[in-house]
Amino acid sequence: MLLFLLPLISSLVLPTSSLTQEGLYLQHIKHSLDDPDSALSDWNDQDDTPCSWTGVTCDNASHVVRSIDLSSANLAGPFPSLLCRLPNLTFISLYNNSINSTLPADLSTCHTLQHLDLSQNLLTGALPATLPDLPNLTYLDLTGNNFSGEIPDSFGRFQKLEVLSLVYNLLDSALPPFLGNISTLKMLNLSYNPFFPGPIPPELGNLTNLQVLWLTACNLVGEIPHSLGRLNKLTDLDLAINDLHGPIPASLTDLTSVVQIELYNNSLTGGLPPGMSKLTKLRLLDASMNRLSGPIPDDLCQLELESLNLYQNSFEGTLPVSIADSPNLYELRLFQNKLSGELPQNLGKNSPLKWIDLSDNQFSGSIPATLCEKGAMEEMLMINNAFSGEIPASLGECQSLTRVRLGHNRLSGEVPVGFWGLPHVYLLELADNQLSGPIAKTIAGAANLSVLLIAKNKFSGSIPEEIGWVENLMEFLGNDNKLSGALPENIVNLRQLGMLDLHNNELSGELPRETQSWVKLNQLNLANNQLSGKIPSGVGNLSVLNYLDLSGNRLSGQVPVGLQNMKLNVFNLSNNHLSGELPPLFAKEIYRNSFLGNPGLCGDLDGLCESRAEAKSQGYIWLLRCIFILAGLVFVVGVVWFYFKYKTFKKANRAIDKSKWTLMSFHKLGFSEYEILDCLDEDNVIGSGASGKVYKVVLSNGEAVAVKKLWRGKVKECESDDVEKGWVQDDGFEAEVDTLGKIRHKNIVKLWCCCTARDCKLLVYEYMPNGSLGDLLHSSKSGLLDWPTRFKIALDAADGLSYLHHDCVPAIVHRDVKSNNILLDGDFGARVADFGVAKVVDASGKGAKSMSVIAGSCGYIAPEYAYTLRVNEKSDIYSFGVVILELVTGKLPVDPEFGEKDLVKWVCTTLDQKGVDHVIDPKLDSCYKEEVCKVLNIGLLCTSPLPINRPSMRRVVKLLQEAGTEKHPQIGKKEGKLSPYYYEDASEHGSVA
Repeated sequence: MLLFLLPLISSLVLPTSSLTQEGLYLQHIKHSLDDPDSALSDWNDQDDTPCSWTGVTCDNASHVVRSIDLSSANLAGPFPSLLCRLPNLTFISLYNNSINSTLPADLSTCHTLQHLDLSQNLLTGALPATLPDLPNLTYLDLTGNNFSGEIPDSFGRFQKLEVLSLVYNLLDSALPPFLGNISTLKMLNLSYNPFFPGPIPPELGNLTNLQVLWLTACNLVGEIPHSLGRLNKLTDLDLAINDLHGPIPASLTDLTSVVQIELYNNSLTGGLPPGMSKLTKLRLLDASMNRLSGPIPDDLCQLELESLNLYQNSFEGTLPVSIADSPNLYELRLFQNKLSGELPQNLGKNSPLKWIDLSDNQFSGSIPATLCEKGAMEEMLMINNAFSGEIPASLGECQSLTRVRLGHNRLSGEVPVGFWGLPHVYLLELADNQLSGPIAKTIAGAANLSVLLIAKNKFSGSIPEEIGWVENLMEFLGNDNKLSGALPENIVNLRQLGMLDLHNNELSGELPRETQSWVKLNQLNLANNQLSGKIPSGVGNLSVLNYLDLSGNRLSGQVPVGLQNMKLNVFNLSNNHLSGELPPLFAKEIYRNSFLGNPGLCGDLDGLCESRAEAKSQGYIWLLRCIFILAGLVFVVGVVWFYFKYKTFKKANRAIDKSKWTLMSFHKLGFSEYEILDCLDEDNVIGSGASGKVYKVVLSNGEAVAVKKLWRGKVKECESDDVEKGWVQDDGFEAEVDTLGKIRHKNIVKLWCCCTARDCKLLVYEYMPNGSLGDLLHSSKSGLLDWPTRFKIALDAADGLSYLHHDCVPAIVHRDVKSNNILLDGDFGARVADFGVAKVVDASGKGAKSMSVIAGSCGYIAPEYAYTLRVNEKSDIYSFGVVILELVTGKLPVDPEFGEKDLVKWVCTTLDQKGVDHVIDPKLDSCYKEEVCKVLNIGLLCTSPLPINRPSMRRVVKLLQEAGTEKHPQIGKKEGKLSPYYYEDASEHGSVA
């Protein structure tokens, strides 16, 4: 009886699932993926069907699964092959997740699949040769992964494929011609892959259904094939950033459907082909940064172009008058050519011009008054030409303007009153012209003005009081004019002011007394004016001032003692009426020229107060006595030092028995272990730590290497660097050798070889002349690290770590990322170093590996690592984020000024309470502020308390590239191109961005 009741009891106690077979497959897929955001939380096995689940779409009638869309769900794990068990599945999108490992070959069993999007994931290995076996596939997007190797020959057999996108992978070999066999293709995008140098296959001209062809940065060489002219349905052609040469083929004028042609950054020669007027749908033409020459064809300018970019070529002649008739033209960039003549006087009258850049040409005549006729003009860049006449009064009403650069021309007359007060202009450059008249009071309306450059003109009159209302003004360069009167009192209200240069004018009166508001002022040049009175003592409190020139004025009184507290690179108070005693710090020979021409000034320097010669002679007697005493002490100390050094040398020689050393090399060597051993003496030590010493060894061929000498035994705990407690040195040696011996990457330090003996072991690395980032950044030499250099270091180090995390199989976690482990070569290129505590991540890719002890350094250790001892790539990303914050702030990761906080907490707190200006290193030029803020945000993202919110290292590289696009145009693609006249510093001629 009991046996009979058991099935009934089981049915009452154990719940049964009515989920369909397709739902059961999806449940297995759910359990195979890491889902930290619980994106699949509603995939409930108690449902009858999966049709209501997130990302699942079913047929309305039959309720079979048709589509799986899990885009941007933060899922991780290998590709779920069980999806191919769904017999009616036509659509799969796993875009922007962390799908890893390789793409399985059995994907070809998804017979009904039409759309496959696996872009922006972590897939590696070769492209599956079985993908063309999917008979119904029309859309294939594998963008932004790490696929490597060549494109399989089988890819020429796709039957219905319309879209093929393989952008941003690691594909090599030359561009294959068999892609021309996929006659159904409408879009082919292979951009940003490191293909072997090769030509554009002429066979691509067979793709007569093609609408989009993107081959940007594919390492293409040779000429553009004439066969591309057969693509009569093409709307977008992008062959930019390659090494294509020869002329632009005339056959491209047969692309009657084309809307956009991008050929920039190649080596194309000749002129634009005749017959461009046939391209009636063309809206954008970008052939900039080539070697094109000749005139700009008039028939090109008869088209209804929206954007024309032909900058950095050698075009000559005049600008066709017909270009002014283009009704849709909003972008015109022709800078750095040899164009001359006058501009069409109706330019802008019929078109909504937004950006015009004609800089560095030979244009002459007047500026057209119609440029802003449609009220859309934002950027007007015309520096380095020969424009003459007055600035049109109509431009004073162009409220949309944001950047104006008219410097280095022959403009004359007064600036329109409204031009001074345009509300959105942040850069106004009128330098090196013949402009005259006063600075108008309307400048009070320039609420967004940051940079005002009016040097080398004939401006006169006093500087208006209203200048103090321009709260965002950071740079004011008005030198070499005829400005007169006193500096307005409220000029000290400009709290953002970093540079004030008004030398060579006719200014008079006294210097402002209340200068404490100039907290960001780093350059003050008022030389060669008629200023009088005393130097305000408050000038000594300007903590970031490093350039002070008040020479050639009528200043009187004493030199303020507070000036001794400043760190000035340029200091000149010569040719004034200063008097009294010179502050003691300035009584040095290096400051003598800073005070010449002040007859009443006394100090122990030649040319200052000669009547004190007798007192000086007495001082010399005492100085000689001190020298003799000091020499005796030095002699005694030297003898003692030599004795101990000799004993150390003998001991070291006894320790190194050359016959007992074993050499293991990882590269082809041009030296032996004996040459290394001969140079391991104390004179060559360049660093030391708990694990041993580092020597610089100059080889017989003149090259240098760095040698790390590791002694057996346990590492002592370090006060400044919290290395892994109880870590045995032999383990560190093995980790370093196992890791660096296999790695080949330009941003990972190269390990040449290792030498082992019974008592110690040697690691021989490439020598880094500029030492470590930490030592350089936090020393008196930090001035060598301007922002472009710091940005380059961050990007190089990110590339190295990205290689470890995404391109090494299995992945490697460094575990001790810090600025002291980022070494710098002679060009400040960065290399990630010191792999003594590196670990290999679990090959399954799931979860994090638990460590028995903490490895890392104070201030760099991720919060979760410190209390869980679980390590994965996210721990390195946190540490790298701290390095980014170091680069931005110039501060140590742990500093007494932070109190109980570390650098990450200090940055967050300071941002909330005081703003970003109190976080950025004051040594950095303010013109980079926008880019620095972008990189700061990346650092904060990397140091998020929750590991799941930190981006992958590959994503960090992309974010840095995007942040640097504006200043470094080669990094970006379409949005990254800027004029080289984008203002970057306060020099008269600007600098190339």
